Amino acid sequence: MAASRRQRKPVDEWLPLTQVLEELDITRATWYRWRNRGYGPAAHRLPNGHIRVRRSALDAFNNELEAA
Repeated sequence: MAASRRQRKPVDEWLPLTQVLEELDITRATWYRWRNRGYGPAAHRLPNGHIRVRRSALDAFNNELEAA
């Protein structure tokens, strides 16, 4: 008898840039301006050119914004 396995959402998932922009409520131009100035959550560029941000990095950045 095979045990049924539930798929769990990863705790620290990779978010696409569009979702990050939505959560931060900023435009793509603002994102790139921040990145050029070294501001914003840590992001990684995939080999296909897409940008991903870890959920933990985005949450830490949001907490930093709220504390300021």
